[in-house]
Amino acid sequence: MARIAHLSDIHFGAHDPRIVDAATAWLEARRPDLVVISGDLTQRARVEQFRAAAAWLNRLRAAGLKILVIPGNHDVPLFDLVRRFARPLARYKRYISRDLCPFYEDDEVAMLGLNTARSLTIKDGRINHGQMDRLRESFARIAAAKTRILVTHHPLFAMPIGRGGELSEAVGRHEDAVQAACEAGVHVALAGHFHRTYAQAAQKMVAHSGGALVIQAGTATSTRLRNAEPQSFNWLHVRRNNAIELQVIVWDGNAFRRASHVDYVREGEAWTGRDVIDPPTVGSVAMLQGVR
Repeated sequence: MARIAHLSDIHFGAHDPRIVDAATAWLEARRPDLVVISGDLTQRARVEQFRAAAAWLNRLRAAGLKILVIPGNHDVPLFDLVRRFARPLARYKRYISRDLCPFYEDDEVAMLGLNTARSLTIKDGRINHGQMDRLRESFARIAAAKTRILVTHHPLFAMPIGRGGELSEAVGRHEDAVQAACEAGVHVALAGHFHRTYAQAAQKMVAHSGGALVIQAGTATSTRLRNAEPQSFNWLHVRRNNAIELQVIVWDGNAFRRASHVDYVREGEAWTGRDVIDPPTVGSVAMLQGVR
């Protein structure tokens, strides 16, 4: 079984230091096999914010934790137009990682991160055809029994983001990206961006989308909350590519605590979920859209 902590939207520069310390302590105590950070390490891509993010990542690495990290749209300068269009991710590459599409593999899982942040969009993301080719090629050599996980900052699918269930914009080249993920045999798609926790089978969101389980992370440490949903991150136990446990770990004002625990099982391309504990009760994560 692979134990994966999935955090997103850290937003150094608009973060709560106490929550950062609590998340760090939680990770150091549980020692996941891999920490996945799906973008937006900074609030405005400023040097001091990247330095703070780098120091935090180094602390996790010093504790012996493995990390897969990708950039988000907030890691591209917004107001510095010259840097935004000439070298949009130069600071990210200097302080965080030069690898914008990292790959990780162990005995249980294979994971590919794809950079969806672009200069020409303020908040939306895109995937280009070269990245789609890399997605297919990276997973083509992976053993069939191994769990294939795709990580992006912007989700491939339109998400319900408001109290009324209004949908977000899907990632640019959405249909081609979904087809590539389907052809690559992606089992799990992790993303962030909307500061909202969400889990759903891809086939219930878009027709002909394969058998992926789509899992969104809320913001782990930012003070920029949406729909009154508290800070949170995901704790995944990947038993097999058709059996995954998802726990949502939520900040309750004093500590991070488990708010929900759902066991997902896939038969064919259909995922079903079963509550392992009582339904979530901490904060507004009771809105979690699980597969049932």
